[in-house]
Amino acid sequence: MAAAVSALAVVAGGLVSAAVIGVGPALADHCDPAQASQEQQQGQRNRNNNRNQNQDQQQDQDQQGQDQNQQDQNQNQNQDQNGQNQGQNNNQDQNQQDQNNNQQNNNQQQNGQQQNDQQNGDQQQNADQQGQGGGRAVLDPAQNPDAQNPDAQNPDAQNPDPEQTAETFGRRNRPTRSPGQGNNGNNGNNGNNGNNGNGSASPTPSPTASEDHNECADLGPFVEDFVDIRRVAPRQLDARIGRGGSRGTFVSACGTNRNGHNNPDNFIVAPGVSNGAHHLHDYVGNLSTDGFSTDESLAAAGTTCRLGDKSTYFWPVLRDRKVDVNTEDADGNVGQVLRARSVTLQFRGNATSQVVAMPRFLRLITGDAKAATNGAGNARAAWSCTGFQNRISPDKYPLCPRGSQVVRILDFPSCWDGQNTDSANHRTHVVFPGQGGACPQGTKAVPALRMTLTYSVPQGPSFAVDAFPEQKHNPITDHADFANVMPDRLMQFVVSCINRGRRC
Repeated sequence: MAAAVSALAVVAGGLVSAAVIGVGPALADHCDPAQASQEQQQGQRNRNNNRNQNQDQQQDQDQQGQDQNQQDQNQNQNQDQNGQNQGQNNNQDQNQQDQNNNQQNNNQQQNGQQQNDQQNGDQQQNADQQGQGGGRAVLDPAQNPDAQNPDAQNPDAQNPDPEQTAETFGRRNRPTRSPGQGNNGNNGNNGNNGNNGNGSASPTPSPTASEDHNECADLGPFVEDFVDIRRVAPRQLDARIGRGGSRGTFVSACGTNRNGHNNPDNFIVAPGVSNGAHHLHDYVGNLSTDGFSTDESLAAAGTTCRLGDKSTYFWPVLRDRKVDVNTEDADGNVGQVLRARSVTLQFRGNATSQVVAMPRFLRLITGDAKAATNGAGNARAAWSCTGFQNRISPDKYPLCPRGSQVVRILDFPSCWDGQNTDSANHRTHVVFPGQGGACPQGTKAVPALRMTLTYSVPQGPSFAVDAFPEQKHNPITDHADFANVMPDRLMQFVVSCINRGRRC
């Protein structure tokens, strides 16, 4: 995957912002949801520091503007006072001259009249002082527009830099992983998760995404796709077995894929296509399974299972997202493959009836690899932890206590139409029992396959299931496939064990 990264730096008002265009290979350590969360928090702290610095600069500028306004006001007051003083002096000189003239012209007047003239002169002096002001009127600082609004001379103070007011984070628009829409609430319509309650299908990019962007910004999973298993409510996974039910079990021991049988094919839903699944599968059982498998090729191949079980069992791998492996994968399945520590392939009975034999080459699928976008109607994911298997999450990866392993439980449909080994949608020929455990009318109960896989994973939200790119590694997309290639004699033995209540 070609990587092109370019940066554009713009300097304005003492601030520097960088925009990153293009991305490089998706490195696994960058795809760790826990690490991504820490990087977002650090980015938030950096933005807060920049914002505080900008505010301090703006406050300094505002204070300078206020000081300048105060100097202007003081200068104006001094000028007005000087003008008043000058006017008073001029009026006094003029009045003195008028008094001298009056004294010369009225030498014969009485002293009382002179006193009256002097009083009139004083009154005239006061009137002149009031009328001649000696300069511009002095404004009350409380009424000065500049004094009322110190920011008036600094328009930038009224329009802060966009970087100071922009939202720093928005939440991804994902087929977000938890049917918890809006802070972990469940969206029954589409099985997607999110923290904003809008059922959006992919993460909403941050307005400042260029600062925090990394190669896995849109790959998923996200921190909201994980839950502490101790916060998951206990629930009953199986229907109560009634009087007519079949209680026995049979386990086919096929190993954990130590031989490394992996490919991104799926001969059931995408026959004759390489990379038809766009994610890697683990296989146990039949040694030849790939995108071009046929009934004949499966029957002729070897197997990892005991008792000659040539059936093929496969599921998407789980990956450690902390390790830089598979970084050039075009489908975004990055990280080191985690091989299951244990694989239990158990065939079980029906809660209300006996079971009949599966036909050879019967094909079954469980779950929906595209449930994040298709909706939860066909989703069958069940995530748990060892020691907590009464607590099962259908839509979030479990965070297990130390010493506990992640558990994937994958139940297959078991009510067969009695005729077909496959169907156009690979579902209608075999369906799930009803809520009480009984098969729908017109169908027959066959042995119900349950895959139970356990994994040792890195601590924290640092692992993910392989998925189609647009599914963003949503845990609700967990799924598995099966094709029955047991010899007829072995299948009859399985049915006998189940119907007789034995554990084989």
